[in-house]
Amino acid sequence: MSHDAQSQASLYIDGGFVEGEGAALPVHYPYTGEVIALLREANRDQVARATAAAAAAQPAWAAARPVERGRVLIRAAQIIRERAEELARLETLDTGKPIQETRVADWPSGADALEYFGGLAPTVTGQMIPLGGDFVYTIREALGVCVGIGAWNYPSQIACWKAAPALAMGNAMVFKPSEETPLGALKLAEILAEAGLPPGIFNVVQGGGEIGAALVTDPRVAKVSLTGSVATGQRVYASAAEGMRHVTMELGGKSPLIVFDDASLDDAVGAAVLANFYSSGQICSNGTRVFVQNGILPEFLDRLAERVAGVRIGDPLDEETQHGPIVSPGQAAKIRAAIARGRDEGARLVCGGPGEGAFVPPTVFADASDDMWIVREEIFGPVMSVLGFSSEDEVVGRANASPYGLAAGVFTRDLARGHRVAAALQAGTTWINAYNLTPVEAPFGGVKLSGIGRENSAAAIEHYSQLKSVYVGMGGVDAPY
Repeated sequence: MSHDAQSQASLYIDGGFVEGEGAALPVHYPYTGEVIALLREANRDQVARATAAAAAAQPAWAAARPVERGRVLIRAAQIIRERAEELARLETLDTGKPIQETRVADWPSGADALEYFGGLAPTVTGQMIPLGGDFVYTIREALGVCVGIGAWNYPSQIACWKAAPALAMGNAMVFKPSEETPLGALKLAEILAEAGLPPGIFNVVQGGGEIGAALVTDPRVAKVSLTGSVATGQRVYASAAEGMRHVTMELGGKSPLIVFDDASLDDAVGAAVLANFYSSGQICSNGTRVFVQNGILPEFLDRLAERVAGVRIGDPLDEETQHGPIVSPGQAAKIRAAIARGRDEGARLVCGGPGEGAFVPPTVFADASDDMWIVREEIFGPVMSVLGFSSEDEVVGRANASPYGLAAGVFTRDLARGHRVAAALQAGTTWINAYNLTPVEAPFGGVKLSGIGRENSAAAIEHYSQLKSVYVGMGGVDAPY
């Protein structure tokens, strides 16, 4: 079967495909390493063209009736669903994720976001604030040109999650996908155009950090939304701040998953597997610090090893495959270095290990301690650290003793304890008896170093619009002199 995924051109600017004029950008299929598409990066002039096109087109889009903007987004969601199999296959080729995942998790989540914000668009209104005779009314206005910068783990979902609220509120967007996974955003641009989006409202440029920096510092840009690592987020946030740009930063974490001794053990083990090994562990919100109450720790590890032993690793296009390759050789090398470091630090390898080639198997360390590097730092691969604990107060303190705060989970049958612990954990999203479910209806984002702002839900509207107050004087002006 051919793995050719060549796109029409490398960039999408002002309603049409444009070939990049920067460096060559080969796209590799992570499973085999073969080149499946050959793109070119944008150069700085093309970045400027994209932001200029967005700035020119945006006022008319913002002036359209919100229901008309919403209609375009909803139609795009319908097109995505109609082409589900073709898009899932493209996502698998781009990312290496198993087709059984990309059919349910990637473009479908993107379609949900477009549909949700398409429906929300006409419902966004201002307030009327009475002041006796005079009054104030508020208008929620678009920001202008928004920049989206994507990550390689959920490239098409991220493009939709950023585009949907931005476009619903009347903004234009210039999107830069990760150079590892550049194909999905181009497909989204094509689908949005087919759904009726005017030229210039959604543009795609390709490139690495230099192109990202050119976008973030462009004077036409009002907002930057980034999904990526904490280190990248800190650099982009600092650059955006120079121009007082709005930002949403959805960054990484080292999230705790806490299992109390009264939890359903099978459910907790299932959640730990889901929270560490889905997408080969390449998920920002993963619960990679699994705290298990001491009384059930041995049984938890036994059941975990049993579950992991049955995982099917292999060809991502095979429907039976559950665990695919790591996105790139460079990322696989980083994960392997982390596994070696865990062994050097004295953690016990329960299952897994460095693997070979493009694959790192599901890997579990036990007898870990809070001060180990593998327990403190985000690995962004299929590596779980299991830690024992005795009391609720102790585990909450240890869980919060991290500079990150993206997500957290708690498993318990004690209803009060579940809510109490969820309230005490420093995380933007906390699951009780579940993990890594991120419906578009719920806000998603981090605290502490894990980010700022929220994606999805009505809360995202706050981050893609600004309020204007209009004071209406109903009588004469009473001047002091």
